[in-house]
Amino acid sequence: MLKLLRKIHLYTYFVAILFFFSLAYPFLYFLAKDYEKQYNKIVTIRRWISLAGMYTLGMKVEVDTESDIDWSKNYVICPNHTSFLDITVLTYLCRSPFSFMGKIELLNNPVTRIFFKTIDIPVKRDSKISSFKAYKKAIGILNDGKSLVIFPEGKIDDSYPPILHSFKSGAFKMAVENNIPILPVVIQDAWRILWDDGKKYGSRPGTIHVKILSPIYTDSYDKENLDQLGVEVYSKMKAIWDIQNKS
Repeated sequence: MLKLLRKIHLYTYFVAILFFFSLAYPFLYFLAKDYEKQYNKIVTIRRWISLAGMYTLGMKVEVDTESDIDWSKNYVICPNHTSFLDITVLTYLCRSPFSFMGKIELLNNPVTRIFFKTIDIPVKRDSKISSFKAYKKAIGILNDGKSLVIFPEGKIDDSYPPILHSFKSGAFKMAVENNIPILPVVIQDAWRILWDDGKKYGSRPGTIHVKILSPIYTDSYDKENLDQLGVEVYSKMKAIWDIQNKS
């Protein structure tokens, strides 16, 4: 019975997202024609769609910050990744315009497609050409003063309950080469509400707890000690992750 209720909750959540997306689509379609100029408006509409769908189904976010975050600055934001809801969590957290870098398959999703064709960055992991194009677009976004969200684990892993997997170097390389601070974000328990895409265990109402750590400035790092930066970010995030998720 519980499994059935969770499945019903999941499908109702997806219907809610599609409903709010449908309401917003005419505006998005118009804004997408000149998305570079209308970037901030597209980000705002995405935030509205995400939060409306989440709150409608009784899901909310509770945020704790290690220090005050100056959202007038841009960051390479590095969250862990266990849930489809992580995208919504980031739209809730970020108080300034930002883009996601994500897998190219998101271009096939009817909701995320318009964002990944405009303000976000799709990348095909096994293609050097795709990776290079994604990197160039990411640099342009950062140079324009906007933040960039990269999930350093690279994907949601198949393990359940999830663990915090080792980080790939891409986010740290980009931050160091452009002297942009890293903003680590630990999404502690979104997987308990909705793991991965929800197809296996469904979803339920509840509170997602998030810890935003202090920015890590990259001016003292270079390509020689890039791995050290990755280890520092991972260890700080792992300490917070383990508070609620023993692995």
